[in-house]
Amino acid sequence: MAAAQQGVETAMACDMLVVGGGINGAGIARDAAGRGLSVVLCEKDDLAAHTSSASTKLIHGGLRYLEYYEFGLVRKALIEREVLLRSAPHIMWPLRFVMPHAQGQRPAWLIRAGLVLYDMLAKREILPASSGIDLERHAAGTPLKPQFKRGFVYSDGWVDDARLVVLNAVDAADKGARVLTQTRCAALRRDGAGADATWQATLLQGDGRELAVRARSVVNAAGPWTAEFLQQAAPGGKGRHLRLIKGSHIVVKRLFEHDHAYIFQHPDGRIVFAIPYEHDFTLIGTTDLDYHGDTGKVEIDDEEIRYLCELSSYYFSKPIVPADVVWTYAGVRPLVEDAAADAKAVTRDYRFELDQESAPLLSVFGGKITTFRKLAEEALDMLAPLLGNTRPAWTASACLPGGDVFGSTPQNRSVREFGQFVQGLQREYAWLPAALVARYARAYGTRIHLLLDGRTDVLAMGEEIAAGLYAAEVDYLRRHEWAVSAADILWRRSKLGLHLPRETADTLDAWLLQHPLP
Repeated sequence: MAAAQQGVETAMACDMLVVGGGINGAGIARDAAGRGLSVVLCEKDDLAAHTSSASTKLIHGGLRYLEYYEFGLVRKALIEREVLLRSAPHIMWPLRFVMPHAQGQRPAWLIRAGLVLYDMLAKREILPASSGIDLERHAAGTPLKPQFKRGFVYSDGWVDDARLVVLNAVDAADKGARVLTQTRCAALRRDGAGADATWQATLLQGDGRELAVRARSVVNAAGPWTAEFLQQAAPGGKGRHLRLIKGSHIVVKRLFEHDHAYIFQHPDGRIVFAIPYEHDFTLIGTTDLDYHGDTGKVEIDDEEIRYLCELSSYYFSKPIVPADVVWTYAGVRPLVEDAAADAKAVTRDYRFELDQESAPLLSVFGGKITTFRKLAEEALDMLAPLLGNTRPAWTASACLPGGDVFGSTPQNRSVREFGQFVQGLQREYAWLPAALVARYARAYGTRIHLLLDGRTDVLAMGEEIAAGLYAAEVDYLRRHEWAVSAADILWRRSKLGLHLPRETADTLDAWLLQHPLP
């Protein structure tokens, strides 16, 4: 529906209004649209602008949650690992984690028993089992201090978290959902009673225009703003109290040459990962701290940087100091308040609060990126019947956009043979640099064909705005993935910001202003 140039657009009617464009909101919108419900998703900033792009980029069961007896959560997440890997092998892949055994930690036999349990809690078809390793012989021992002679290795997965959110929104839109970024839900009220009741929402866009939405149901997936949304947009609404936990990360130049990641344990029980990142870097994180500041301005502090550097330096031979840090990011995880005194012990499981007084309102609390698909499925299993929709769950056997590498359904082969897929694309698009095709393959999967449709030489890619960033890709991201700014393109749709000069953002923002889309 075309928006009016000014004033209020004619009211849009939909089955479901989803408030929040993080992983939970995008996942719920996708599942709902796939079941035939009409959906409007609004996000006040960019997709994945906050918590969902500030994760440790892991698809994992959560090994450390075993010590808090979160067996149900761990098993649910372990089952999801391979479901997700098969659905989007371009933005997710298996990763082996090395755990050096330090003196004073739990006995080696106890750690090994925990890893065996981790292996056995869910069926595995792709990921290899855990094992003990000799760090004096294994490549992962080379960058470590010589006192670490023994360790363990186990499997989980890596994910481009921001692209995961975007692809869920793309799939939702492909199935009929209307996705509105830079659009805030400014007001919300119930209208009518009983079966005829609806929600009347006023959405405020970044340019000041108002959109009126009449929805049969509302999903509150506002993440850190979930409780605030209930208080401000729906007076009288009630929900669980959120506990905001800040997680911060640092990025340094590449610390090791092999493709394994590390998991390090601090004496206080906190866990820090060191992960190969963007070919040339190592990602180190995270912290777990209670957060009471502005949820819209979350930043790492000097103490967190020192903590991550010092813990890493305890294990690596080469000391890491704050001056080595080339980039940082931080986010707050909206977790369900529980009795845990320690931030790291707060449950990462999710909860729903369903208000069925006439038109339903479902609020989502907590969760982790690994279980987003299951969360969305359970949310729709709860909400859809209230809207007269009885279509079955479907996302477990569906690819995300670009993930249909070797067929329309998820396959183990797509994970195991992704390298062959990339090589095939490099032959097909031999007129482009092989490294650029490989980047496109990882970002867009089979949608690379949409990006390059009708182009047969580099000139057809348009202006090279920055090294390796052509106008063709920028326009693709604006037309198909809701990118509107340099930050959207350089830090969420990609991580080119790490590889390009700092002034690239200003150059790109200026280019975007000079080249508006029709």
